[in-house]
Amino acid sequence: MSFLLPLTFLLPLAGTLLLSLSRGRLGERASAAIGTASVGLSALATAALIAGYLEAPERQVVTLWTWVSVGDFQPTLGLALDGLSLTLLGVITGVGLLIHLFAAWYMRGESGITRFYAYMNLFVFSMVLLVLGDNLLLLFLGWEGVGLCSYLLIGYYYRTAANGWAAFKAFIVTRVGDVFLAIGLFLLFRELGTLNIAQLLERAPQLWAEGAPTVELAALLLLGGALGKSAQLPLHTWLADAMAGPTPVSALIHAATMVTAGVYLIARMHELFLLAPDVLLLTGVIGALTLLAAGFAALAQTDIKRVLAYSTMSQIGYMFLALGAGAFDAAIFHLMTHAFFKALLFLSAGAVIVSCHHEQDMRRLGGLWRKLPLAYAGFVVGGAALAALPLVTAGFYSKDEILWQALAAGHGGLLVAGLVGAFLTSIYTLRLIIKTFHGEAKSDNARHAEAGQGLAHGVPLIVLMVLSTFLGAWLTPPLAGVLPDPHEGSAGWHTALEIVASLVALGGLALAAWLFLRRRKWLAEQTSQGWGARLWRWWHHAWGFDTAYDRGLVRPYWRTVHALRSDRVDGLFGLVAIMVRMTHLGLSWTQTGKLRFYGLSMVGGATLVILVLALVR
Repeated sequence: MSFLLPLTFLLPLAGTLLLSLSRGRLGERASAAIGTASVGLSALATAALIAGYLEAPERQVVTLWTWVSVGDFQPTLGLALDGLSLTLLGVITGVGLLIHLFAAWYMRGESGITRFYAYMNLFVFSMVLLVLGDNLLLLFLGWEGVGLCSYLLIGYYYRTAANGWAAFKAFIVTRVGDVFLAIGLFLLFRELGTLNIAQLLERAPQLWAEGAPTVELAALLLLGGALGKSAQLPLHTWLADAMAGPTPVSALIHAATMVTAGVYLIARMHELFLLAPDVLLLTGVIGALTLLAAGFAALAQTDIKRVLAYSTMSQIGYMFLALGAGAFDAAIFHLMTHAFFKALLFLSAGAVIVSCHHEQDMRRLGGLWRKLPLAYAGFVVGGAALAALPLVTAGFYSKDEILWQALAAGHGGLLVAGLVGAFLTSIYTLRLIIKTFHGEAKSDNARHAEAGQGLAHGVPLIVLMVLSTFLGAWLTPPLAGVLPDPHEGSAGWHTALEIVASLVALGGLALAAWLFLRRRKWLAEQTSQGWGARLWRWWHHAWGFDTAYDRGLVRPYWRTVHALRSDRVDGLFGLVAIMVRMTHLGLSWTQTGKLRFYGLSMVGGATLVILVLALVR
């Protein structure tokens, strides 16, 4: 079965090369077929790997070749398959296939469709490389690859300046985290002499005691990289603007896969973080703060995709909270279920946007539940999973496991934050559904909405709806022996927590129904004047982080650049250039092309040399 492992990333790479080398000569259908088929074949190879692993759950390592060999530094292009990488691989190729298929419907008639699928295939290749790499150098290569693809796809509609700036912002902010990660890799190699992940996890406990300053610093640097890629405080500002890209991009890159790379990194390097308990706790605290901040921000958004973007930040915050509580398996379980229901919500949002002639402002929608029954069903099922509706949704089981592990580990503060976040999630989820699908149509685009047709539109939504129910929770990741065992606690307390969490979720839905159905006018009055209006604007602008960064970082930088335009040192170097130019002009004057002038110059020069020699003697 080892020959199947390289195919999982070579097939998407082949698709990228075919699409790129076609130079745009392929038609829309051919491009969609190549792009979807390459990921589909990768998904088939993954399915075969899953079947083989479940029969014999043993770690597999495939070394393809050695990159360089300098002394003891011999990084290899090696692939490692265990329960953790297999779980991520299934999500990337399985959900990726459904999103590629949906894109064939969503991107109909768009210019540059070959370029779109080339970028999407390149992303799948990079993401698979990230999770399969057996060393941190290969992981970092995939890490940078997905960052590049994110930039290219956010700016896909590059003729609109705002989209280009959104792509630029995502690239810059995530690069900040990437710098921390790169420094962390340098530190680990200097201290442990290797970047092989298995060797790192083996040597770290032998070299460092728990809480040692060096291991705390290394873990902190890795955490910095994870925060940027997974859009957690304070490096979260890029994700909402990343919604400028096509909706299938938002579903694949900015909801289901790339933004979970930070969660995967911390889970993969769990031994290192267990040796740094302060950094591990910081991870949980950042996750808790992010899920709360993003939850409040989602309450005040009017764009469908921006609501889902802040929801994604919040749900990844849950994963970081689980990591901070030492519940690595719960974090990966929620990563998987979140990929199902968040991809469903984004694709359903894409169906609404296309059907309503690219209208995505909830204030201009409404009355769509009868016109778009499949998209409405997708929102209801996906929203129920997002709000963790008890017993019937996949999100309930994974989120409940996170809350229980936080309680069992004795992190009461993280547990309270998780419950408050669940309450907020229920409110903004039902608000999203009510404002988009219920009430009266508020624009011509909503009144003339046309339901999507075809297998490419329907099949991905139906499959993801099934996976977002309790059936998706049956797909338990095979993490035994790969990650630390979960915390144990009283079954009675677990049942009590399940009841409390269920009541919190249902209470949020009840409050949302009362506010947005019965008290709409009163709520509109409260948010249009006084402190309510100020609070709404604050949440709408996501607590003002963009403004703070603009005033504290961007503007001072531009002022510094402007001041350095007249830098004296730079002017001194400019003077040298002026002198060289003047010398050139002076010497050019002597090139007259007249033979008598040249002869006179030679005689004069020789006379001057003889005179100098005579005077010197």
